[in-house]
Amino acid sequence: MHSLKPYLKMKRPRPPSSPPLSPPSTSTFTKPKPKPPPPPQSLHPKTPPISSKKPEPHPKWVPFNLSQSELSLPLTFPTGQTFRWKQTGPLQYTGTIGPHLFSLKHLHNGDVCYFIHSTPSESAAKLALLDFLNVGISLAKLWEVFSENDSRFAELAKYLKGARVLRQDPVECLVQFLCSSNNNIGRITKMVDFISSLGTYLGSVGGFEFHEFPSLERLSIVSEEELRQAGFGYRAKYITGTVDVLQAKPDGGAQWLLSIRKLNLQEAIDALCSLPGVGAKVAACIALFSLDQHHAIPVDTHVWQIATRYLLPELAGTRLTPKLCSRVAEAFVSKYGEYAGWAQTLLFIAELPSQKALLPSQFSDIEEKKSAKRKDSNRSKI
Repeated sequence: MHSLKPYLKMKRPRPPSSPPLSPPSTSTFTKPKPKPPPPPQSLHPKTPPISSKKPEPHPKWVPFNLSQSELSLPLTFPTGQTFRWKQTGPLQYTGTIGPHLFSLKHLHNGDVCYFIHSTPSESAAKLALLDFLNVGISLAKLWEVFSENDSRFAELAKYLKGARVLRQDPVECLVQFLCSSNNNIGRITKMVDFISSLGTYLGSVGGFEFHEFPSLERLSIVSEEELRQAGFGYRAKYITGTVDVLQAKPDGGAQWLLSIRKLNLQEAIDALCSLPGVGAKVAACIALFSLDQHHAIPVDTHVWQIATRYLLPELAGTRLTPKLCSRVAEAFVSKYGEYAGWAQTLLFIAELPSQKALLPSQFSDIEEKKSAKRKDSNRSKI
């Protein structure tokens, strides 16, 4: 596991020290003497000695032992895994993990540092951050394996380094993805912001207010009507229904969700799909981003297009069905192994318009050529 290195303090230059005070002279001067300096203020017994050394400020931004190739903030936070972290500066993102409020940013050399704005325990905050960022998993090692199995991944990885899968709190992740059903990012974010505002206020950074995510107990007193008035639409009944089901679990809903981390993937998907409003795609997102199911593959139209373009070209032009969703997931796992969900995440990010525009034109050229070859092949079969 990567460790947090202590911040190296830079000492400020010391101000020049005052010349020593000379004892008063008893001799007589023939010409006026310059005005003597004021007596030292430390003569009074209750006055502490005055030091010329200024106290050093306590460092706030602390370096991580994480390079940009292990964690790229722009490729991790605004790419659909979570909707609770806000961009609060150039290459800087702010969010909460439990009762802790953090900012993360890239230094000039690309390395990552963090700032704890608010926490009941600094040591607990550091452990929570390490856990949330999944730092026990080395991207370099994963991507070496992926690149050996896929030349296209190897090329993309040169330009999209550091796309990391987060390990979120399961309750928080579940509610966010209930909001995501048939929705756009702007509206999802507004819904998640509304839910978040029900939790304990932790602070304000960059014009954004941040709250601890509300507990199931707090969410249980929110009515479906309140959520509908806040613009949740039909998703309101899924959120209140899911909260009710979780609250009825013998050991509590939060503990029940955590126990899913110990199940195999299919058991985890089945358990999540027993909740109101959770289908296979939402379940796979929750499993991948919060439940340690690293080979879960959330299959939507974007992932379907990736699969038919690069993994299952024989299915190009067909309609996506639940049965084909399973086939797509199997194809990803067959290609990339037990961490296939991490590989799929990078391939998904590469298809986002914001990232696609930053890739060299060669990738678009390759895709156009492949598309033309498939069309020619289909014509020859007619």
